[in-house]
Amino acid sequence: MFAAVKQAWKSGDLKKKLFYTILIMIVFRIGSMIPVPFLNAVALKGFMGNLSGGGALLAYFDTLSGGAFGQATLFAMSVQPYINSQIIMQLMVVAIPALEVMQREGEEGRKRILAITRFVTIFLGISQGLMYYLFLRNHSFRGVPIIKYIKGPEGIFVMFVIISVFTAGTALMMWLGERINEKGVGNGVSVLMFAGIVSRMPALVVHAASYIYLAITDPVQHWLYYVFVPLFILVFLGMMWLIVFMSDAERRLPIQYAKRVVGRKMYDGRSSHLPLKIGLAGIMPIIFASMILSIPSMMNLFIQPSGFFKMFLDALSVNGWIYTIIYFFLIIMFSYFYVSISYNPIEISNNLRQSGGAVPGIRPGRPTTEYIAKVLSRVTLMGALFLAFIAIFPMFFSGLTSLGGLSLSGTSIVILVGVALETVKMIESQTMMRQHKGFLD
Repeated sequence: MFAAVKQAWKSGDLKKKLFYTILIMIVFRIGSMIPVPFLNAVALKGFMGNLSGGGALLAYFDTLSGGAFGQATLFAMSVQPYINSQIIMQLMVVAIPALEVMQREGEEGRKRILAITRFVTIFLGISQGLMYYLFLRNHSFRGVPIIKYIKGPEGIFVMFVIISVFTAGTALMMWLGERINEKGVGNGVSVLMFAGIVSRMPALVVHAASYIYLAITDPVQHWLYYVFVPLFILVFLGMMWLIVFMSDAERRLPIQYAKRVVGRKMYDGRSSHLPLKIGLAGIMPIIFASMILSIPSMMNLFIQPSGFFKMFLDALSVNGWIYTIIYFFLIIMFSYFYVSISYNPIEISNNLRQSGGAVPGIRPGRPTTEYIAKVLSRVTLMGALFLAFIAIFPMFFSGLTSLGGLSLSGTSIVILVGVALETVKMIESQTMMRQHKGFLD
């Protein structure tokens, strides 16, 4: 990784892209510290620090936003509305034929879909900003309201300003991500999420140091921290290694190409393979599942239910075992769904037949399609089980060790490692392309 960055630093064009990406990340961090008007920052900090129940969900949102959510700053909504709008558009392209036709129109069609995605992002930003405003307005810390409720036109003005600032932050985050896509290195949204998660790392170090300090000052009461903190570090590094290993893992489907005659030349048949990566779906199934299961926890925070409805929502809280089971199966289900809309065995089979390729021992046409579909299903299952394990294991580890301050979701770990690998591969490919271009010139 460091060799790739060092090599890119020698290229003037790539150096500019790296500087541009770093500049955007700095702007993101500055925006994460700009306060929203009419909020009591001291009361908000105390309230977020004493949350329970649905607090695990808000802590997850706070991690992805780099602390902006917990402080209700300009970028409190982070890239969540933009990600949600992309998810919605992906589902709509499959469900609505007109959007599917639009997507097949090439670059012009993709631009139109992107424009629709932006409008959906703004709508979701307004909706999420409104919910967050109502949530903050209805809570206080030690009798001090986070947002002082004011009746009449003045109260409406306060609500309008706060929601507008949240929505403006969402639009600015979307714009920053698109600028990285155009002029920087890596996927813009992923890079911003990566920056937000990395900014929380110093807090993890402080928490780890505090646990070690407790073990030193009171070894009789807190001697287990001598075991749990090093164990957390080993588990964290082990999960990172596992993600790196599985990201490169693939099932190679053997392909044999027949002899071909082109003009007066005959080309001998050659052997190749069709790579099917274990992590075909990437991180999207985890994001899909977490966003769906966040709805009950958000309802529990906003509407303050009672009776059976409250018991039902409490059972689906982030810390509940029912949540864990549903989360596990949703990740598997969305893995199959995402692969099904991204990879078409029929299209792959037709492309192989048109290029003169075939799977050894399998007849072209429908048998090849069925064989590819069967192999793809097995590969998807392995990738889905891996994602589910990565997503759920930190929950069990945090519950067993009671190291709440050191909790880091599996989604955050996957984002950290995945974005780093994706960015390094992009840098390597662009470096190699420029080296070949210089050689040919």
